[in-house]
Formats: sequence, C-alpha cells, structure tokens
Amino acid sequence: MEERDYPSRDYFVQREVLDEFRLDEVAQKGTWSTKPPLGERVKESLRCSVPRLKHTVQSWVPVLGWLPHYSIRENAIGDLISGCSVGIMHLPQGMAYALLASLRPVFGLYTSLYPVLIYFIFGTSRHISIGTFAVISIMIGSVTERIAPDSNFIVNGTNGTDIVDIDDRDAFRVQIACSLTVLAGIFQILLGVVRFGFVVTYLSEPLVRGYTTGSACHVCVSQLKYLFGVTPLRFTGPLSLIYIIAATIITHYCGLTSKYSIDVVGEIPSGLKAPRAPDTTLFSQVIGDAFAVAIVGYAINISLGKTFALKHGYKVDSNQELVALGLSNTVGGFFQCYSVTSSLSRSLVQESTGGKTQVAGVISSVIVLITVLKIGALFEDLPKAVLSTIVFVNLKGMFKQFMDIPELWRTNKVDLLVWLVTFTSTILLNLDLGLAVSIGFSMLTFIFRTQLPRYAILGHVSGTDLYLDTESYREAKEIPGIKIFRSSTTIYYTNAEMYLEALQEKSGIEIGKLLTAKKKRDAELKRKQEKQKKKEKKEAKKQKKAVSHLSNGTLSLKELEMNEGKVSPGLSGQIQGNGPALSLTETSTNSLSIGQVNWAYQHDKTMLDSDSDTGCPGDGSINQESRHGDDKIGWACGSGTHSIILDISTTSFVDTVTVNTLKNIFRDFEEIDLDIYLAGCQACVVEQLETAGFFSESIPKSRLFVTVHDAVLHILKKRGQTDFILDVSCNTQM
Repeated sequence: MEERDYPSRDYFVQREVLDEFRLDEVAQKGTWSTKPPLGERVKESLRCSVPRLKHTVQSWVPVLGWLPHYSIRENAIGDLISGCSVGIMHLPQGMAYALLASLRPVFGLYTSLYPVLIYFIFGTSRHISIGTFAVISIMIGSVTERIAPDSNFIVNGTNGTDIVDIDDRDAFRVQIACSLTVLAGIFQILLGVVRFGFVVTYLSEPLVRGYTTGSACHVCVSQLKYLFGVTPLRFTGPLSLIYIIAATIITHYCGLTSKYSIDVVGEIPSGLKAPRAPDTTLFSQVIGDAFAVAIVGYAINISLGKTFALKHGYKVDSNQELVALGLSNTVGGFFQCYSVTSSLSRSLVQESTGGKTQVAGVISSVIVLITVLKIGALFEDLPKAVLSTIVFVNLKGMFKQFMDIPELWRTNKVDLLVWLVTFTSTILLNLDLGLAVSIGFSMLTFIFRTQLPRYAILGHVSGTDLYLDTESYREAKEIPGIKIFRSSTTIYYTNAEMYLEALQEKSGIEIGKLLTAKKKRDAELKRKQEKQKKKEKKEAKKQKKAVSHLSNGTLSLKELEMNEGKVSPGLSGQIQGNGPALSLTETSTNSLSIGQVNWAYQHDKTMLDSDSDTGCPGDGSINQESRHGDDKIGWACGSGTHSIILDISTTSFVDTVTVNTLKNIFRDFEEIDLDIYLAGCQACVVEQLETAGFFSESIPKSRLFVTVHDAVLHILKKRGQTDFILDVSCNTQM
C-alpha cells in the first residue's frame, strides 16, 4: 500500500446551519418503529416451533447446549486434573467453613456436593467453583447463633451443673440454615425470572471489596476460639466483634480454662441423608438475612464469572446465573446444605490447572461423595485448630484488599470513602446491618454526585468549532452578547432547581430582580397611562361643555378664552365653521373620551429614564436596544447579553420537573427579551420533550439546534452581526 504524507490534520465541512426541523428533513427522520406491533409480538411469543423450543430449553438448561458438543480430546484431561485439585480443596474448606456457619463439619461436605451438581446443569460460567465460601458462611453463622444461642439449650448436668445440649442446638441450627438457604434461593430464582440481574450493578466494586474485607475480619475473629482452645460467650448484633475479641483475650491470658483438651471435628456419619423440607415457620425470622445472603452471594458469583468469561472470551448470562445459583441453594436446602457461592481460591485453582468446563465441578463432587460415603471417618480426629489455620490461609487474598486504600487515595477519593465506610460499618454493625448501611451510603454518594455537578459557561476556541469551559481553557473566549451554559450531568428533579440557580449565577442575569424591575416599570407605566387618560377625559369634558355653550349662543369665544384658557386651534376652527364641522368635532372628542388614542406610548423615553434605577445589579440601568426584523425591543444587562444557549448534550432523559424548569426558563427570560436556545439534544430526549408537550408556538422546534456552533451561527445571522467573524477552520454555509 502506498503511503502518503499529509501536510496537515485539518478537515473541512460545508453544510447549512441545522435546527431540529431542518435536521429531520436532511437526515430523513422517520416515524416508523423497528419493533413489530404489540399484537404481533404477543403472537410471536406464543408461537411454538422446534427451533424456538430448542432455543428456549437451552437458555434455561445451558448444559443441553454445550454438553453434546463436549470434546473429550481437548477438554477431558484438563477437566480431570482440575476437578481432582478442586475436590481436594473442597474437603478441608467445606469442613472449616461449616464451623463459620456454626454447623458441624459434615454439613460443609454436603454443601460441597449437591449445589455443585445443580450448577453444572443450569450455570453458564465454565470456570467458577461453586460451594462454601467464608463470607456467606459467616453470614449464615450470625443468623444461626442469633436465633439459636447456647443459652436456649441449657440443661441440668449429672453433677448439678448447667450444660448445653449440643445435639439439640446443632439440629435446630441446621434447620435455621436450611430454611434461610431455601428462602435465599427463592429470592434469587424470582429475581432471575423477572430479568433482574442488573440489581447487582448497584453494588460497586469498592463496596464489595470493602464488605468482603470486613467480613474476613469477622471470619478471623470467629476462629480465635479454635486457635486458643477457649469457649468464650457468643455475642450478636452491633459491636459483637469487639465483645468476642475481648472475651477471648481475657479467657486465654487469664488462664480461665482448667481443661486443655483439644477440640476435634468429631463424628462424620457415613452415607447421605434423605431430603427434608425446610421449616417454613422460620421464614419470617430470616427473611431480611435471606435477601442479604442472596444479593451478596450473587454479587460475588457474577463478578468472578464475568472476570473469567472476559479472560477466556465467552459470555455469562447474569439472569441465568441468578436462576442457577437460586436453584443450587433451593435444592441444596432440602439436602441440609447451606447457602453457596463461588470461591475465589478454588476458582483460580480450577482455571489454572486446566479446567475448561463445569465437568471439573462434577469430578470434584465425586471426590466429595467418596469422602462422605467411605473415608469420612478418617477426618474425625482432625483438630479444629487445623481447620482454623486453613481458614486463615484462604483469607490471605481478602486481606490483600487493604492495598485498595492507597490506590483509591490516588485515583478516586469518593470510592475510597465508600470502601472505608463499608469496611467500618461491616466491622462495627455486623454483616447484615453493615451491608444495608453500605448500600445506603453508596447510593447517597451517587445522589450527591448528580446533585452537585459542574456548571460552566462555554467559550469559543479560535480556529475551531469547539466550545469549552472558559474557566479551564484560556483560549476559550465568550462571544459578545451570547452566554453558552452547560451542566456536567443529566438535569432531573433533584438538581433542576440548582440548574436554574447556577444559570443565573454563571450568566450574571438575576431573573428574579429583572422581572421585579419589569413589573415595577409596567406598573409605573400603567399609572401614568391612567393619569393621562383621566387628564384627557377631563379636557375632553371641558371642551365638550364649551362647544355646547357656544352652539347655544350662551358663551362667546372671548369669554371661553378667559374662563378656560386658550382653546385649541382645531376647536377654534370648528367654532368658526358651520354645523357639519361641529358634528365632526363631537365625533372626534367622543372617540378620544373612550380611549381609542393611547397617548402614553409616546413617552417611552421619559419613562425609561425615570426607571433607570431598577436595572441589573451592579449595572445601574436597564437598557433597550433596537433589534432587527420583527424582534421586540429587548432588555439586556450591562454585559449586553441578548441570547442564551443551553447545551444539554449531557442530558440522557427528562422528567416532568425538567420539562417545567425549561419551560419556565423560556418564559421568564423571554419576558425580559432574552432569547433562549437549546443545543446538542439527543434524539431520545427530543422524543421525550415532544411527548411531554414541551414544544409550542412560544417554544418552537426552531429553537433547538444540532450543535452549539449551529446555534451561535444562527444567532449571529439573525442579529445581522455579519461583521463579527468566527475564526473557524471548517467552512460552514450560512
């Protein structure tokens, strides 16, 4: 290919100035819709065909789409190695994380078995490892200990001492965990069915990372009793983390334990238990916790799933992931499993050891199944302290998230604030309440960002068609008589009032004072008109009376002049004339008396001079200038502003408040004879404005322009300022 050297990177465009009407004509805007009518769509949704049925079934049961095409030669070895590696990790992690949920270790093994098989059928990610996870386990544990504390199971011992009935307590805690898991799964299924997978987008990355880091601290504290071999009292609710820590330290270092026997895993029964329905009477007590578990579990799952999907070039369906995770929890709850999600450590092992599909998950489940059926007894003497160390090792990645603090300090301090508030609230207020506070605070930051946008007056950059913030760019110069105003965010009901206030502040035009001045001027004008009318009526009455006397011969012209002053030349001529002339005079005076001649409008200059003290703040006067064409005599502040362009290119939607605000801006500024124009409006926003009835005779579409530059050229041409030449490198036809 031949290379060419281009002398410059300039480009030249020649086109006419485009307002919204002309744009519709040039671009041939259509009123058609690419979507079929509603009736056709309903018929299409009810129409059944073999390809459509196949597609529907495969979308709900993804395994039917990829398993028939599974390549044994390419994937089998990698999935086998990966599955064995992950299965070996499931064993210690499952038993260790069950302790976090305040359940016996064997229930962690169950949780590493059934949900994995369900996800194999319904999931869309090829690399994540479903099963137990520290954060979800500690959330489950906080609920089981709150509803079933040790104090509810105190019985009399053989020596008259009070002891805890551990069997009854653990059995009830299993019921609580299963009920919570089933309810969380139902929430996830319902959200997935109604295509509500986007809900997780409201959990920002700083929030999730701060929350998981705070949860990791809870996990560590919960394992201190196993490391130190003590049994402190359990605390729940706000500040429970502090009370645990304090009780553990006092118990250990004060030598309050008289027996130093090592606590071990205990009995791991062989075989699988029959499914059992959850206790629905517990739903009312765990509904809030279940929703929190559902959201957090899905957030962790989809974030990992999308990470691996992006790396390996496939797509993860967020709504189907909700359904898959919900079914894993719901079905697992019937088999005495507690809530699951993907684990970062296991997922990394599954991906790094060559896993290509969820067949690796099935292989890992087989290993867990063999352990539960045959070799579970080998783990009965495993010290719980060893499981605690496993938990600590697996939390290493979460504690590395503390490095987010200096990174966020450099990049985004608002996100850093979200991270710190989330971490602190999770530590101090426990997991459920901490999550609610974190989400609320994160939403507040979003609201404040949209309520506190950056407002700017734009200026023209010489030699271009660019209009930039005059405070940020030195070469951006304002065009005399034209104010170009822009907001950095969408205008909607929460910031519409601030938008109007910022417009007045930035443009230097205080509409309230100007309208007040105009009302005073109009009132003064009206008073002078009424005074003039009264004077004219009185004068006409005197003239009519004089004419009447003269016509009757009761008063001479000389007497009239002596009594009433000199008569007007017209009246004198009419007195010296004949009868018809007198009749015309009567007609003229009668017409004057009913106010058809408005003398007050002949005194504009005097009135303006008398009202000069009610002008713009800091200016001292309100000037009137002659406009071209059919324009009215307008007002302008001392800066000489005659037109305002509102650049709304950043607005993505409008609501009722926005429409009313824009209408008020047009109305109020037009009252002081300032022209308002809109520029850069997106097509969807134009449609919303049309639907809301924004455009009318007073606000025609010709006030809406494609770009700020189009609006500027239109204003300059309209006002005949052909001597003002914009130094622009593009050749624009006017």
